[in-house]
Amino acid sequence: MATVIILVPGPSVLFVVGRALAHGRRTALTSVLGNETGALLLAAAVALGVGSLVAESAVLFTAIKLVGAVYLVYLGVQALRHRRKLTEALGQSGGTDGGGRRAFWQGLIVGVTNPKTSVFFAAVLPQFVDRGAGHVPMQMALFGVVFCLIALLFDSMWGVLAAGARSWFARSPRRLAMVGGTGGLMMIGLGVTIAATGRKD
Repeated sequence: MATVIILVPGPSVLFVVGRALAHGRRTALTSVLGNETGALLLAAAVALGVGSLVAESAVLFTAIKLVGAVYLVYLGVQALRHRRKLTEALGQSGGTDGGGRRAFWQGLIVGVTNPKTSVFFAAVLPQFVDRGAGHVPMQMALFGVVFCLIALLFDSMWGVLAAGARSWFARSPRRLAMVGGTGGLMMIGLGVTIAATGRKD
């Protein structure tokens, strides 16, 4: 599930692709580092608060799971409706990006405010918590770290591929729109899967 939601083009992927297309590989990878740092902060917040409450309460778990599933379906529908907006990244100029520090902080902000990641942490990760083993916050934090490591790998791949394919995308912006459409369908499928998934005892 983590791999699927990371691969689906969302705020983080669009940000990294946009940075790669506008400024190249180095800025894109610096942005990825910032983005995953932000996701780690979000994972820590969920682990220390919402995560443990969700793991202990069946009612809260179901409510958040369904809200998260509906929101993921909504994001998928929006991605399908606005898939051509992904091509706006191609319109960015190749001017200065303000340096690596700025790219890192911009990535961090995107990571912390990414609704797709927060929904995943709050609605999906608690399903894998073994309450009998105790240390629920520690389990949630570990799941969050694993998620961020997977995201670091695949978001970096997005950045490298986008930086290397700048001219290819420029020749046919429809190709980037197809990425958005495919991602929308995957998001809808993931939302339905989350809604249908039961609670682990």
